[in-house]
Order: sequence, then structure tokens, then C-alpha cells
Amino acid sequence: MIENSKILVVEDEESISQLIGMVLSSGGFNNVKFASDGVNAFNMVEQWLPDIVLLDVMLPGMDGLTLCKHIKNNPRFNSVKVIMLTARRLEEDVLQGFENGAIDYITKPFSNKVLLARIRAQLSNGLSENLNNTMFYKEFSINSDTQVAKLNDREINLTYSEFEIMKLFVQNPGRVYSRSQLLNVLRGDDGFDIAERAIDVQIVNLRKKLGDFGANILTVRGVGYKLKEES
Repeated sequence: MIENSKILVVEDEESISQLIGMVLSSGGFNNVKFASDGVNAFNMVEQWLPDIVLLDVMLPGMDGLTLCKHIKNNPRFNSVKVIMLTARRLEEDVLQGFENGAIDYITKPFSNKVLLARIRAQLSNGLSENLNNTMFYKEFSINSDTQVAKLNDREINLTYSEFEIMKLFVQNPGRVYSRSQLLNVLRGDDGFDIAERAIDVQIVNLRKKLGDFGANILTVRGVGYKLKEES
């Protein structure tokens, strides 16, 4: 079971560290250890070899980006997955995290559900070779290789068209897509004819399947649809 996985939380603020610990415990993860600085965290990685490292950027001793780089450059730690969990949310910060080997980047303040969903998704994906092809939006994940979409770690049964629309939305949150642009996605290479109203039907069905989460799909009056930008 993935709940038996080893998780190392690297956070120098005790209140946040305790909060993360409670969230993990509520999600069934009890094999958890904590470190408050980069040097101690690296020693724990060496000795304990965790499955997941939840890593802050601003740390005493060794910053999180440097620690992430050290972990990912060591062949002994190939199985260790690093998720950045930080208040730094600028695009350049996110890019630095991925460039240094992180597999995911979550900004504070974080949603408890989103954090657990991201952890479970990465641990589940570790059982396959499709890790890098999973995309995330809040508590929703979508993998184009396995053709699996999940909401709060629960698989959602989407049609081909619904899947392709959601994949496009998740790739570009905040971008408005006209009905004609979405039609091109549905037509694919076959070029079969579809009326524009079919897009409205697909969106209605998507919202129903996604429940409350479907409210993130916004209608742009007179233009088309978009996925609300993550705040």
C-alpha cells in the first residue's frame, strides 16, 4: 500500500511542519520523519532512503534547491521523489525547482486535499514508467500515456473527447479556448464533422462528472471556455 511509503518532511517552521504531519496522518501516512535544515535532511535521505521528500526552499544550512540537486545527482537516490512545498510561487522559482530535479511543485498556503492527492499520484505513478507525463491542476491529475484522469485520487471515467479537452485545459490554465479551437481537438486527424454545439454538450458532461470541481471550468461569454487560473 502506498500509505506505507516513507515520507520525509523538510521544513524549518515548526508550526508548518506540524500541520503537514497532521495532514499526512489524516491521509493514512504514518511512516513520516521530519528535518528542519538541509544538512540534516540530506543525512536522513542517506540513512533512511525515503520514497517522497516534501521540501521547502528556504532552509538553514543548505537551501532546498541545492538539497534537491544533491539528491537527484546521486544515483543511490534514484528512487527518491522530491516535491517542492514552498511559499515561493514566481514562475522562475517553479522552473528552478524542476530544473534541480523536483517532480512536482506545490505553493503555500496549500490545500490539504491537493497535497495528499499529489503525493498519492506520485507514489502510484512510481509503479510505472509514466511519471513525467502526469499533469496536475489542484486536486485533479491527468496522464496522457495511461489515459487516466483522477480527482482526489479517484479515477474519473472520461470519454476520449472529454479527456482531450481536460488535457488541453490543464496544460494551459487561464487560457481561453474558442469553440472552434476545441472542435479541432475533437476532430483530431480524422477530420469528421462536428457541430459547435457539441462542445457545449462536452463541457456540460465534464462539469457533471467532476462535481463541485467542475466549477473550475469557466464559460467566457461569446468566446468559449477556460480553466480558472490556480490562485
